[in-house]
Amino acid sequence: MERIRVHLEKSCKDSYDILIGEDVMGRAELVTKIKNHADRYVIVTDSDVNPLFGEVVKEKLKETALPVDIIEIPAGEASKSLNTVLEVAKQLVELRVSRKSLLIALGGGVVGDVTGFIASIYMRSIPYVQIPTTLLAQVDSSVGGKTGVDLPEGKNLLGTFYQPKAVYVDLSFLKTLSDKDFANGLAEIIKYGIIGSHDLFELLELEKDGIKKRSPSLMKSLIARSCKIKADIVEMDEKELGLRRILNFGHTLGHALEASSGYSLFHGEAVSIGMVGAAKISHKLNYLDGDSCTRIIDLIKEYELPVKIPAGMETSRIVAFMETDKKVVAGRLHFVLVKEIGVPFVTPDIPSDVVVETIEELRG
Repeated sequence: MERIRVHLEKSCKDSYDILIGEDVMGRAELVTKIKNHADRYVIVTDSDVNPLFGEVVKEKLKETALPVDIIEIPAGEASKSLNTVLEVAKQLVELRVSRKSLLIALGGGVVGDVTGFIASIYMRSIPYVQIPTTLLAQVDSSVGGKTGVDLPEGKNLLGTFYQPKAVYVDLSFLKTLSDKDFANGLAEIIKYGIIGSHDLFELLELEKDGIKKRSPSLMKSLIARSCKIKADIVEMDEKELGLRRILNFGHTLGHALEASSGYSLFHGEAVSIGMVGAAKISHKLNYLDGDSCTRIIDLIKEYELPVKIPAGMETSRIVAFMETDKKVVAGRLHFVLVKEIGVPFVTPDIPSDVVVETIEELRG
């Protein structure tokens, strides 16, 4: 089993492990480690994951001889709302959940974000752990302590930075994912290659056949490398005051596309288009050479991820969502661009006409 430690400066108690391997859920270490954090457990999951894994995890946790309950929320981005937070909080009160109880986020990014947010505010904070069931959540949203919900005006506009006690990445969950969900997660791995590791980028280019077949050894390597890149960045900048902003490569436009589509566009799909946009802007402003820009776009295409904005999404609406993004500082929108593969930087100096021109090109 691969173990990655996220070391946080605040306190050793705030640091935690990411455990990656086959059948993590079946290991005694999972139960033993979780038992150290709580006197009872509440699994928060969704209507897609619960029928598959809810009772399996519940039975495993019963080995600790402590109470275990399950709260199910509807699957989908619509559940990232204050209404869901209130409904779950009411159920926690009814279950008499205390500050010594532990929440377990069992699901994808929506479940993880919502559970983490609730854990950070319920009774002024209770502990939680992440058991991500999608590739996207395994390599990105479960690590780093970002929590939050959406507002009609934009994605993740309410939230906190609140770290989990542990993250358990079980590779066996990947077998249950549709091709679309799997590709959705690969988008974030491609992002890590672009911003953090030319070697990872090349691995994605060279081993595409094995990766598409979900080779266990390749997937373990990709997930571990991605988590290590993110862990290193989070250790240096937990609250996204500087360096951590490079993790938003492709997300400035991507989040606006998600919101503009009414969240019918998957996160990985939106980020893929956003990464194409960021690469094009990098090239237009003479930071990134043409060959590298083409390599980025070709790799995204290779994994059958979209590179064009779907029909029916107007440029003005997309720009309006970008202007309410969290990355706007002093009225200026900050973009993550690249000088070469593996060398990102953040800048507010993007002419608005270049942004509009790029969106128009992406609309085809």
